[in-house]
Amino acid sequence: MLTPNFNAVIRRDGQWWIGWIEEIPGVNSQGATRDELIANLRDALAEAIELNREDARRAAGESYEEVAIQP
Repeated sequence: MLTPNFNAVIRRDGQWWIGWIEEIPGVNSQGATRDELIANLRDALAEAIELNREDARRAAGESYEEVAIQP
């Protein structure tokens, strides 16, 4: 299975770096450095995907099928 790629929009804002994941609303973060921001965005993205996955499985109930979808 292919691992999807996500895009981040990032910028420096005073002393901080801030960024957003384009493909998933609400996934954003900040960091004191560019590298810290990117690491924080990775963590936030992984957490959001896992929470969405749990919500979808819970909504589907006991009997469901998982299908890989490529854009």
